[in-house]
Amino acid sequence: MLRYTVRRVLMMVPLLFLVSLGVFALVLMIPGDPAITIAGENATEAQIDATRERLGLNDPVLVQYAAWAGNALTGDLGSSLFSNESVTGAIAGRFPVTLALTLAAMLIALLIAVPAGVVAALRRGRWQDRGATLFASVGISLPNFWVGILLIMAFALAFPIFPAVGYTPISEGVGAWARGLVLPGITLGTAVAAEITRQLRGSLTDTLQQDFIRTARANGLSGRAVVLKHGMKNAAVPVVTVIGFQVGFLLGGSVIVERVFGLPGLGDLAIRAVLQRDIPMIQGIVVVAALIVMLVNLVVDLSYGWLNPKVRQA
Repeated sequence: MLRYTVRRVLMMVPLLFLVSLGVFALVLMIPGDPAITIAGENATEAQIDATRERLGLNDPVLVQYAAWAGNALTGDLGSSLFSNESVTGAIAGRFPVTLALTLAAMLIALLIAVPAGVVAALRRGRWQDRGATLFASVGISLPNFWVGILLIMAFALAFPIFPAVGYTPISEGVGAWARGLVLPGITLGTAVAAEITRQLRGSLTDTLQQDFIRTARANGLSGRAVVLKHGMKNAAVPVVTVIGFQVGFLLGGSVIVERVFGLPGLGDLAIRAVLQRDIPMIQGIVVVAALIVMLVNLVVDLSYGWLNPKVRQA
């Protein structure tokens, strides 16, 4: 298992290199010149050239990438072209908000999806199963910004139970921090809950029809023990895979949700960077997001060995 872990970690290095190289190339293809934006619309050609030289934009592309990548290896992702703020510092300051939103969305999704998926699998073909299937279909198709607006209108304006916008740091109180994440978490977690419900229902339904489940029941095990001890653990492998994939969806969806609820997270920072064509900030955010997704996938791969002994032996 240790050898497998080390091999997976080493595989992340070339993948992260390809991601950084691709992001660097794509950002350079964005229309517009950041030197003109920074110098101002009324700047002279000499001022624009001086700004471009100061930013290093006149250097060859490979030289620019080599300089950026070398600094990134030491944790220095550069500085914002507009505010001169450290990209690493800006991401570190915004990351707790996005992390809290992502965890809240995943927690809400699991609280909804696990009971719904299990009940649908145990009541296959009945109204509970049809209700869970309907929820999964509707939840996946609803745009999260529309869900967020409806939640604000219902539970922040009509019935002021939760705040409509803004973020309260956990240092100012756990209660206020949690209340501020309820509506954004539901908004972001609805589609995830629907997807996990559908996958868990299908996986558990197939597992409960296997011979070892019938053998466990024939040996006198209770229905709860059969489902929780044997059914859920064997059905969890594809579900865990889906959960790992959903982390990328949550990070992408946080861009819209943070704008709807006024949360100062990485999504809001990314939108500002794109609008300003702040190349170092865009590159830093994308690389950090890619690193998070790769780490989550690593954890998912390692969990296979615990869930499935065959994988651990292999």
